[in-house]
Amino acid sequence: MDEGSLLTERFQEHRSHLRAVSYRMLGSLTEADDAVQEAWLRLSRTDVSEVENLGGWLTTVVSRVCLNMLRSRETRREDSLDAYPAHPADLAVGREDTVDPEQEAVMADSVGLALLVVLDTLTPAERLAFVLHDLFAVSFDEIAPLLGKSSAATRQLASRARRRVKGAPLVAEADLARRRRVVEAFLAATRGGHFDDLVSLLHPDVVLRADKAVGPTPRPLVVTGAVTVATGAMAAMQRARATQPALVDGTVGLAMAPLGRLFLVLRFTIEDGLITGIDVVAEPERLAALELAVLD
Repeated sequence: MDEGSLLTERFQEHRSHLRAVSYRMLGSLTEADDAVQEAWLRLSRTDVSEVENLGGWLTTVVSRVCLNMLRSRETRREDSLDAYPAHPADLAVGREDTVDPEQEAVMADSVGLALLVVLDTLTPAERLAFVLHDLFAVSFDEIAPLLGKSSAATRQLASRARRRVKGAPLVAEADLARRRRVVEAFLAATRGGHFDDLVSLLHPDVVLRADKAVGPTPRPLVVTGAVTVATGAMAAMQRARATQPALVDGTVGLAMAPLGRLFLVLRFTIEDGLITGIDVVAEPERLAALELAVLD
């Protein structure tokens, strides 16, 4: 095997790991594949004969690439890499083919939609420190040089991010568990199209309020009655597949985030095990004001 083929083979051994790191950093498979491709380009131009831990070296490289992309996103707030130049098509290790939306959805669901949403609220430095340390067990001493900070400062960044990710429940643990069971049952019934099960979770006089961004009409919507609310939920069955429970303002709600991008949030009022109120939030200003976190 020639030197080029050997390098390609060694890179392929680490590709899945690099893609996993990049995806959690960036929240997009397309961007993650671009970051992995850039790592290959840098590897192909570098003499790594003296590198003892190629996996660690590649993780560092792809982390730097992701950090730069996150910082660029902060200034442009673009949702795609359309502005980035395409990579040469004849490279030995090309990027993945165009990402299938279904593949992206499966990836987002496996990582956790709520986690992706919360990660997107962190600063680039916080996100890198948290992802590398908490999700991939990279030491703070190794992360610090990537950020140009001390190990202690990097630890603080990860700690701050961890608090955002975990949130702070405002209700007792037992109450939180009861609310979670009801909300998860609501989601399961909606996803499965189980109309009767959904009606049984709703108070007969349940009130659903949706802000004007929810649509289809450009004004707030108020719907009352278990059957009417359940009928509306059934109409959103497909969108429910991109929805997961999350901690919303300290209690259990639902976050709808297609491909990890927050679209709307459902907040619930629950009394005696029944849902008495649903607040559907989709206006960007209202979404930005919510405190979202990941449920354990």
